[in-house]
Amino acid sequence: MDFQTRCVHTGVNKDSAYNSCTTPIYPSSTFYWNDLETNSGYDYTRSGNPTRRALEENLASLEGGIDCRAVSTGMSAITAAMYLFKPGDHIITGNDIYGGTFRLFYDVFTSQGYKFSFVNMRDVEAVKSAITPETKGLWIETPSNPLLNIVNIADMVEIARENNLISISDNTFLSPYLQRPLDMGVDVVIHSTTKYLNGHSDVVGGAVITKKSEHQERISYIVNAMGLACSPFDAWLVLRGVKTLGPRMEAHQRGAIAVARMLDEHPKVERVYYPGLESHPQHELAKSQQEGFGAMLSFDVTEDRAFAEKLFKNLKLFQLAESLGGVESLIEYPETMSHASMTAEARKEAGISEKTIRVSIGIESPEDLVADMKNALDA
Repeated sequence: MDFQTRCVHTGVNKDSAYNSCTTPIYPSSTFYWNDLETNSGYDYTRSGNPTRRALEENLASLEGGIDCRAVSTGMSAITAAMYLFKPGDHIITGNDIYGGTFRLFYDVFTSQGYKFSFVNMRDVEAVKSAITPETKGLWIETPSNPLLNIVNIADMVEIARENNLISISDNTFLSPYLQRPLDMGVDVVIHSTTKYLNGHSDVVGGAVITKKSEHQERISYIVNAMGLACSPFDAWLVLRGVKTLGPRMEAHQRGAIAVARMLDEHPKVERVYYPGLESHPQHELAKSQQEGFGAMLSFDVTEDRAFAEKLFKNLKLFQLAESLGGVESLIEYPETMSHASMTAEARKEAGISEKTIRVSIGIESPEDLVADMKNALDA
C-alpha cells in the first residue's frame, strides 16, 4: 500500500466484537489468563497492550522496520536505544544535536561510564578520525536541531558497516513521510512521537523502530524491564494523529518555504537555516536523501537578544514555546529554552548564539504566517 494508505489503515482493525472503524483504547492494566500456561497474548500493560501494539505496527510499517516499541517520551526512546551499548562503549554523535540529547549523553550516560565524541558529522573525515577500538555506535541527527545541518546518511552507514558499529538515527524532524533512514541502511530509528507523528501538541511519547532481530529483542527487553512504555491513551492519540501525517506535512512545508524565503530577504535577518532554500550549503544533499525539506527552520537576527525579545512580543500567530511538530506555529530561543541544557561552550561550537531563533511552522495559511513574521520584524 501507499504510505498515506498505511498511515490510515495499519494497526486499525482490532475490534472483532463490534467492528469499530478506529482502534479501541484498552485501558486495562492487566489481562486474565485462560489457564496457567496460556493467555490472549497480553498479561500486563507494562509488557504489552493491544492499543499500543496497534501503534507499534503502524510505525514499524511507515519506517520500514521489523518492529517498534512505543515509549513514554522521546527521551525514553533515546534512553532505550542507548542500552544497545554498555559502559565503556564509545559513541560518536554530532556537536549540534538537540539539547536534551546532549544533556543525556554528556551528563547522565557519561557518569555511567559511556564515552561520547561530539563532532561535526558533516565532515566524514572528522567522524572517521574519532573512531577508537571502543567505538560501538554512531548517533545521527539529520536535519540537526536547531541549525538544520544535514548529515550524509549514506556516508555514515558506510562508516558503520566498515567498523561494525550500530547506527541510530533520530528522525523526529522529518518523520517517515519525508525521510526513511532504515531504507538507507541505518540500523535503528528513534522518534519523539510528541512531534509530527502525533501532530497536535496534546501528548508526549516516543518510539524505537528496529531493522535487525537482535536489536529488536534487546529494545523490547529494555522497554519492559525499565518500564518505559507509553500508556494506552497516549498510544491511541498518536495513532489518531498519524492518520493525517501526509497531508499535515505537505501543509507544514508550504508554510515553511514561504516563511524561509521572506526571512532570507529581510534586512533584519542575518542568516536563514532551511535546507529547502537553494542557498543552503547542503540543499542538494537534502534533496538526495529526503523527500521534502520539512517544516523546521532557524534564523539569526542581525541584532542581539533584546531584539529577539521584542520580536517575540510583536508576533500574533507564533506562540513562544518549546517543542515542535504541532498544527500551530511555535517560535523559541534555543539559548535559554531548547538548548539551555548544553554548556555555553558546546552551544558556541555548534553555532548557536544569542541571535539564533528556532521556528516550527504549523499548518496555518502561509500568507498569514509570512505577514505576521514580517510585521513583527518590521516593528
